[in-house]
Amino acid sequence: MPSLIPRLADMVERREEILKEIPAAKERCKAMLDLLQDQGVVKQLRMEKLFNASYLQDAHQIEPEQIEALYHYGKIQFECGQYTDAAAVLAHYFLVGQDETSRLSSLWGKLAAEILMRNWDVALEDLQRLRETIDSRSTLSHLEQLQQRAWLIHWSLFVYFKHPVAERGRSAMIDLCFSERYLNTIQTHCPHVLRYLTCAVICNKRRRNLLKDLVKVIQQEQYTYRDPVTQFLECLYVDFDFDQAQFMLGECEKAIVNDYFLYELRDEFLENARVFIFETYCRIHRKIDIGMLAQKLHMDDVIEAEKWIVNLIRNASLDAKIDSRSNHVVMGTQHAGVYETIIAQTKGLAYRSVVMANAVGQRLSAAGYGTEKMKQGGYVLTQDDSKTQ
Repeated sequence: MPSLIPRLADMVERREEILKEIPAAKERCKAMLDLLQDQGVVKQLRMEKLFNASYLQDAHQIEPEQIEALYHYGKIQFECGQYTDAAAVLAHYFLVGQDETSRLSSLWGKLAAEILMRNWDVALEDLQRLRETIDSRSTLSHLEQLQQRAWLIHWSLFVYFKHPVAERGRSAMIDLCFSERYLNTIQTHCPHVLRYLTCAVICNKRRRNLLKDLVKVIQQEQYTYRDPVTQFLECLYVDFDFDQAQFMLGECEKAIVNDYFLYELRDEFLENARVFIFETYCRIHRKIDIGMLAQKLHMDDVIEAEKWIVNLIRNASLDAKIDSRSNHVVMGTQHAGVYETIIAQTKGLAYRSVVMANAVGQRLSAAGYGTEKMKQGGYVLTQDDSKTQ
């Protein structure tokens, strides 16, 4: 406890210094603040695309130095905890500021202010604006862009996992992290983010088509980063080790409960993970003991496990039934439909026809038939012809 006293004293001293700076900082950008007070004028200027440093200097006698002072004032407001005012000031500075470094910093400041105020929808928009700004900044070196993208991924966790519309936040994270540049950033700079990306995919039923790609990435990065969440998918979809997957599911629960961003997802994650285990297990078994399956699903109560399986079969329309006498789940034999069978058998038929026709053409050519005669006779079929037929 005594070690905290100097830190608290330093913080109080720093606060006093910042409070003393406010009047001077406000005076340096007074003309700009007066203009911002008139929302009608600002809105009109923005609609006419005249809200820029050049026009403000000509029409309102606002010097570039006063605009740059606006950034410093917004920063002080943020440091004082006036997040609403700071977000408004920094947003306006981003529109009229000319210093590229300060403009980028103002976006970061506004995002931080919106997160602290829990304005998640606005924060989502700020994340997108930051992403566009970072990707379009030609003045940044590759290393600086990598660092900026890594920061964006980490800051985005607050927004994606705390957004009240959970599916919207997770979908946005999946879209961001599976884009080429940001996936490269994760693999190069911050592979630990794979835990959060994995949870987002597992808890988002509409994006499970990305599981295969996610497993590939996890396999590639297993030498640099592994944790219970990523290992769970490895055990299930790479090794098909259900005993180890069961063990890892218990470890996942411990890890998620102690994670600031994920602890609220505990029940949802476990529910979806059990569905993955059940579906995968059913693909390779026809008759399954419910007691054993309850263990695989990390469920202690066999009766509850049976109810859970019945509900899953009903909701997912699985071809399966419960044999109460033997206490087994019996999977039905799934036969492919007529249309699926025909499509599977004729898939690639056009390409094989091209190969066969060209082989026949070569033999006819070797036997003395000219190419032009073969074309006239319809013996030569090119790949382009097969596409148009």
